[in-house]
Amino acid sequence: MSPDLPDVRQKVAVVTLGCARNEVDSEEMAGRLAANGWELVDDPDDADAVLVNTCGFVEVAKKDSIDAILSVADLKQGGAGPKAVVAVGCLAERYGKELAESLPEADAVLGFDDYPDIGEKLRRIVAGEPHVPHTPTDRRQLLPISPVDRQASTAAVPGHASASPSSTQVPGWQPPVLRRRLDGSPVAPVKLASGCDRRCSFCAIPSFRGSFVSRPPADILAEVAWLVGEGVREVVLVSENSTSYGKDLGDLRLLEALLPRIASNTTVARVRVAYLQPAEVRPDLLSAIAMTPVVAPYYDLSFQHASPTVLRRMRRFGGKAEFLDLVDRIRALDPSAGIRSNVIVGFPGETQEEFDDLLSFLEQARLDAVGVFGYSDEDGTEAVGLPDKVDESIIRERVEQVSALVDEVMAQRAEDRIGERVMVLVETLEFDEDEQPMAIGRAGHQGPDDAATMVMIGDTTVQVGDLVDAVVFDVEGVDLIARLAERA
Repeated sequence: MSPDLPDVRQKVAVVTLGCARNEVDSEEMAGRLAANGWELVDDPDDADAVLVNTCGFVEVAKKDSIDAILSVADLKQGGAGPKAVVAVGCLAERYGKELAESLPEADAVLGFDDYPDIGEKLRRIVAGEPHVPHTPTDRRQLLPISPVDRQASTAAVPGHASASPSSTQVPGWQPPVLRRRLDGSPVAPVKLASGCDRRCSFCAIPSFRGSFVSRPPADILAEVAWLVGEGVREVVLVSENSTSYGKDLGDLRLLEALLPRIASNTTVARVRVAYLQPAEVRPDLLSAIAMTPVVAPYYDLSFQHASPTVLRRMRRFGGKAEFLDLVDRIRALDPSAGIRSNVIVGFPGETQEEFDDLLSFLEQARLDAVGVFGYSDEDGTEAVGLPDKVDESIIRERVEQVSALVDEVMAQRAEDRIGERVMVLVETLEFDEDEQPMAIGRAGHQGPDDAATMVMIGDTTVQVGDLVDAVVFDVEGVDLIARLAERA
């Protein structure tokens, strides 16, 4: 703590928006703040400072982040609420000084380079000292071009920090893990890597998240073991591109080796792998997911489109035939596997024929979960300058058409599971409309935010974090309704 500032234990709340990678970053910041003497609180009204961890991915996410900052800033009216509202995260890193100038309601805008000493910076901001926001740069320039040289870099990479053995021991600061849980969920994300080396023409993430950097397997194993000690039963391995894990560590097949190591070196009940790049999926990786019992039968594949010509303009690879073959190979390994993806509709130059390719793929692939996004220009991306922009009214019509199709397919996929036995990780306990007790959670094939399984438990004692064996007997849209088979 700085000698010229009072030694007063101040309170901070962290509000997280966006993806699971942001959740990890928030808990790393919480670990740093706790070690620096800050008290973590849940309610922004009770805090001296509030960190709003923003998302800067697409326009709707940016708006949600700004709305969250404004909402917290409103608490300061009349002298109540927090003394400081601080923007951090991807939106803050991506726009820096520009965001600070356009959003005076935020008392400060901090970038990723501010994270290592965020406790001291936040204390000064609360004391009224002005913070000079950064001018954004392309963070890919901070790391060597050669992936194998990146591990020696000292550039700040959120979610990768480790505490030294000499660090003050407080809950959440346990070498080599620098993290403080912000909720009691039995599910927690763990970062495999950060950044991305791909150059998709629609995506700005590499410019503000930087080049691809893997975390050493030992750090991941230690973090999973620590999370298990904190009550976590399922970990979700996340990154911008999990199929690239290990390429900067000299082993592009490191994920295939890591999954069984997590199973044998920790007591975590379930592991889920997220963010797989279809063009990089290897047969051995599919086998590792399918054959490692602790790994969920879940394949998160970022297809984005199915027309080869649209994908080339996106600077991606593959097409309908290759993607259907990948889906078939997964289901040959495990017919009950869950496959989810995202698609972008209305990309510049998308013709009716190319759009029909996407519809045909989605009809044949019968994916379990699909996120549908209408294309919008993103600052600094190649796609902004592409010709033949699709009219917004046509984009809206196509989004509605694709959404209707995938809603029908996903509901059919759910109905196909009637009679299937599923292992459900219980996340909440509730009562149905008839006051019957239910355990609500997700089966192995169901990813976060995709769908849920409601298990009727009768008079059986079930707790949050339990894995229960259930049989599906009905559906409600994409959600499954099951009855308890036996405890696992």
